[in-house]
Order: sequence, then structure tokens, then C-alpha cells
Amino acid sequence: MKALFKHPDFRVGVSELAAVAPGIAAWGLMTGVAMVKSGMSLTEVLLMAILVFAGSSQLAALPLIVAGAPMWVILATSFCVNLRFMVFSAHLRPYVMHQSLWRRMASGYGMADLNYVLFTKRYPHPATDAAGIEAQDAYWVGSCGMSWVSWVGATLVGIALANSIPLSWGLGFAGILALLGIMCSLATTRLRAVSAGIAGAAAVATFALPLKLNILVAIAAAVAVCLLLEKAPAKPAAPAPGTGDAA
Repeated sequence: MKALFKHPDFRVGVSELAAVAPGIAAWGLMTGVAMVKSGMSLTEVLLMAILVFAGSSQLAALPLIVAGAPMWVILATSFCVNLRFMVFSAHLRPYVMHQSLWRRMASGYGMADLNYVLFTKRYPHPATDAAGIEAQDAYWVGSCGMSWVSWVGATLVGIALANSIPLSWGLGFAGILALLGIMCSLATTRLRAVSAGIAGAAAVATFALPLKLNILVAIAAAVAVCLLLEKAPAKPAAPAPGTGDAA
């Protein structure tokens, strides 16, 4: 494990995530403020910030906690919001099967939207040789570590300065912009652009669904459409002029 911290790809993972860290930090800052202003105790806020490490589910759960919703409703909402990580985990499974159970669990804990996107952009396919596997592991550790520090650190700052930072600042939108910027950089093919468009349209169309299920619908719709397009037979090329049979 120590060798991963000295690997060049560890530093690459840190530096690439650092480029979008301000967006993550802004989102984390406002989450920390929101948790304190929801009326949670300091112990509850600190535990949620460190153990949950999932901004979207934290923000989805907060109004339910304030409203005194039953525990099963809070858990169900958080589960549905984070269902996308099941898709991410299934995709990353070939990358981590060589790792021990505790390392795979740590990888799952450290996974976030941005480091997943950056990792799969840099490594579209799992490595098959020892050097490549080590490089991927090092990058993942660096990226996850930087993401964790950015999120948790900013959340703790938000907790400490909750009474000085109004929620009306809306800094959390910076995190959304960071994610959109990376998503646009990944839309390098027609199929990827179509999948992004389908997911966005489906998410908006089903926004009224409870428990944030529109996120799951968006993922399912994009995957289904792209699978159909990939399996569709290619159109035969048109014959060049003058190559037809002679009369």
C-alpha cells in the first residue's frame, strides 16, 4: 500500500481531482452549514459528515430529519439517491477484483461522482499487467484521497462557520458546475452525447417522482437507449458513383 503513495499516478490522481476540488469544497461547505442549521447536534453533524460521505443523500435526508420523518423513509430516500453508485461499482468491479475485501470496501467508501468519472476517463479498460494494475490503484487512491479531503474538510469548515454563512449564498451550485464541466469533456462521441441528453431529459421528465427516483430512471433510460443503439445493425455503405454493373 505504501508503494502506491510513491507511484507517479498517485500524484496524477491528486492533481486531476484538485482541478475540480473547489467545486466539491463549495458543495461541502454549504452541506456543513445546512446540517447545523437543520438543528442536528454537533455529534450527529460530525458523524454524518465523516461516515456518510455522500452529499446528495445528506442533502436529501436533511429536510426529512427536520420534519421528523420515520427512519425507514430517511433510509429509503438515501438508498434511492445513491443507487447510481451500484452502477458505478458494477462498472469498476473488474478493476478491483485483485484487491482484498477491506481494500474493495475502502474503494467503495471513497467513490464519488467526480473521481469515478475522472478514473474511467483515464482508464477506459482494466489493466491486464502488473504495472498497469498498480498505476490504476495508485491513481484511484490519490483521486479518492483528494476528493475526501476536499469534501470532509470543507464540510467541517461549514460546520464551524455555520452561523456566519447564509444558505442564500448557494455555493453548492459550484459543485454541480464542476460535474457538468467534466461531463461535457467526456461527450467525445455521438453515442456519449446521446446518452447524456437522454439521461438529462429523463431526469427532468420524472423529477416529480418520490425518493429522488428520477436519478435511477435517468440512468436506466440512458443505458437502455445506448445498448439498443450499439446493437443496431450498421447501415450499409452507399456504392461509389460509377461502380455499379455495366448495362
